[in-house]
Amino acid sequence: MSLLKFESMLKTNNVYFFDLVEFEEIIIHYLDAGKVSLAKKAIKLGLEQHPASVDLKLLMVELYITDNEVDKASNLLKKIEKIAPTNDEVFIQKATISSKKGKHKEAIDHLKKALSLTDDKVDVWSLIGMEYLYLDDFERARFNFANCIEVNFEDYSALYNIVYCFDMEQQHEDAAKYLNTYIDKNPYCEVAWHQLGRQYFILEMYKEALNAFDYAVLIDESFIGGYLEKAKTLEALGNYQEAIDNYMVTLELDDPTAFAYTRVGECYEKLEQTDYAISYYKKAVHEDPLLDKAWVRLTNLYYHLENYEKAAYYIAKALKIDDDNALYWKYYANINLKLNFFEEAVNGFYNCLKLDEKSIEVYIGLIDVLTFLGEFNDALKYLIEARKSYANFAEIEYRLAGLFFVLNKEKYAKNHLINGLKIDYSYHHILNELFPVVLNNKKIQKLIINFKKAIE
Repeated sequence: MSLLKFESMLKTNNVYFFDLVEFEEIIIHYLDAGKVSLAKKAIKLGLEQHPASVDLKLLMVELYITDNEVDKASNLLKKIEKIAPTNDEVFIQKATISSKKGKHKEAIDHLKKALSLTDDKVDVWSLIGMEYLYLDDFERARFNFANCIEVNFEDYSALYNIVYCFDMEQQHEDAAKYLNTYIDKNPYCEVAWHQLGRQYFILEMYKEALNAFDYAVLIDESFIGGYLEKAKTLEALGNYQEAIDNYMVTLELDDPTAFAYTRVGECYEKLEQTDYAISYYKKAVHEDPLLDKAWVRLTNLYYHLENYEKAAYYIAKALKIDDDNALYWKYYANINLKLNFFEEAVNGFYNCLKLDEKSIEVYIGLIDVLTFLGEFNDALKYLIEARKSYANFAEIEYRLAGLFFVLNKEKYAKNHLINGLKIDYSYHHILNELFPVVLNNKKIQKLIINFKKAIE
């Protein structure tokens, strides 16, 4: 009624009288609705009718802070403090200003002052906890959030923050102990059971985790997070069909998600039910075309099915989403090798190296393709680069031997051949695959035979 009366007044330019409580309700309504300009008008009119009201002035401070007019807020607070030095809201707003300036210790001092002046301590403890979080002081933060819980066991925001503090300190066993104590006092709290399950999962106590998630969904049969975590736990236990059943529950409870479809696909893949896996991965990318993980899962499946054309199509989709992923470029290179698209394979390996993926497999893949293409000098360049990181690797020494021989540097070729034979004699068959002309050389054959005799 007061709100309609106020808005009617604004439209007609008539001035009506409102008592202080009415003004406060109107202003708070507009602030909650995000209608700042109307809140300002209400405060202005309110102060004209009730110029001594501290509460209205404090709401003006709040508006100044919202508009980032910190100096105006600070100056008004000083005036308010002179007439209301024991008003806890003064110090709460001072803390808000200090926090916005990044002065979190100063904010805590103001909040402690407010704590000494108020009977409603829960909100202040919560604010102090948040300031300690900004300082990464998780122990003190947790202590203040725990105070909130002692007053109100259903303060789930505080409970989440307590668990967050334990997580940040990697104190998962202590978190589990705390949650068990909490559950003893509040046994029908699905949030607590869910968080307890998370801690057990991190600790790889999967049976205990499963038990906790079972309680969470028993208390609230529509608790999607509980079913998701239960499904993940069943996966960890190798119970893939049960995991699928729980993921399917989440799809029934709410709109389908690409995440759930992908997890179902992975479970079917582990059950070696490839057709179902492909079906659910396709549902995932239909739901979220930017989910590169699902495109890659499709890539892998078609690669193992030796359908390299489809694998190439799907890895291209993934690369369009994330072309800074070296693993995707590695897939791209290997798939194109299977398709005999050598230039594309080289490009894939080059991108791996650019993205600092310099595994021995990437180097060898690139070097072998360059060798096949007759790009011997480039192949040699990357072999020498690889040798800096992978000394005493037979894969590198034999290839160096072959390339130096092809480039008519027989002395270097023999040295690297001997190095390769010392590291792994049996691997010299690679010369027949990559450099048959080298192994046909009588001198090389004699060197290999003599080396074998020497080690027998």
